[in-house]
Amino acid sequence: VQLQASGGGLVQAGGSLRLSCAASGITFSNYFMAWFRQAPGKEREFIAAISRSGGSTYYADSVKGRFTISRVNAENMVYLQMNNLKPEDTAVYYCAADYESGHPGYTKSYFGTPGVYDYWGQGTLVTVSS
Repeated sequence: VQLQASGGGLVQAGGSLRLSCAASGITFSNYFMAWFRQAPGKEREFIAAISRSGGSTYYADSVKGRFTISRVNAENMVYLQMNNLKPEDTAVYYCAADYESGHPGYTKSYFGTPGVYDYWGQGTLVTVSS
């Protein structure tokens, strides 16, 4: 199983980036997908998630209205479009896959927790300059 994240880089505040995550070795459409980020000296935090079909999306309050998560099951890809970036968005961004999340009864308090995820990408660094 491999999740390959890409698309990070250096951008000025107010700019945009699009992160990509390519999945292999799993039946992608069976997995709930999410993006997390981790800034230096901080814990890994939930950013966004998307249901298996792509019909439902979930966001952290800190990025709502600025970030958009999407997926293309036919291509085994999940994306994170990040607009109006701020210096506080600087972090390593990780994609993650979970088999259980998204089923009835699995709330944001569950899928917002890094420890429940089955697979992780290697991370891609996003740096936002002021």
